[in-house]
Amino acid sequence: MASEQDGRDIVVSILEKAKIATVTTVDLQGNLVSRPLQLQEADKDGNLWFFTPDPSPKADEVRANPHVNVAIQDSKGFLSISGTATMTRDVEKIDELWKTSVEGWFEKGREDPAVALLKVDSHTAEYWASDEPKIASMFKIGKAAVTGGTPNIGKNDVVDL
Repeated sequence: MASEQDGRDIVVSILEKAKIATVTTVDLQGNLVSRPLQLQEADKDGNLWFFTPDPSPKADEVRANPHVNVAIQDSKGFLSISGTATMTRDVEKIDELWKTSVEGWFEKGREDPAVALLKVDSHTAEYWASDEPKIASMFKIGKAAVTGGTPNIGKNDVVDL
């Protein structure tokens, strides 16, 4: 088992390469709803930042129930981050994170009154990480299927953020 700091380092290394995350909210009927969002920043305090329109169903869901899950994958691993979300229109933070790739999601670009940020305060992260080439992991999975064993394809742990 990795130390707590080793676990945090693994989480950070996956977040540094992440571009798209799947953010799961609870809708107003109590159902889980997952949506892909472009990760704008993972800051030093463990906050994840995403642009999203407000008003929107997602913004309403976050206000009604701030508990969210953020799933992220890169070539070396997977993360499942649980946390609480808030909506913000912090002009300084919006200006800091704004990129031309975001403009297409807002009819009037940066001047659109719906421009908002979804901020996720991360509480815990479970990770699955491997330093092996993908083909080696696939071989171990195949071997386990034939032999009835459980494949050991990397590290798995939960860390507090």
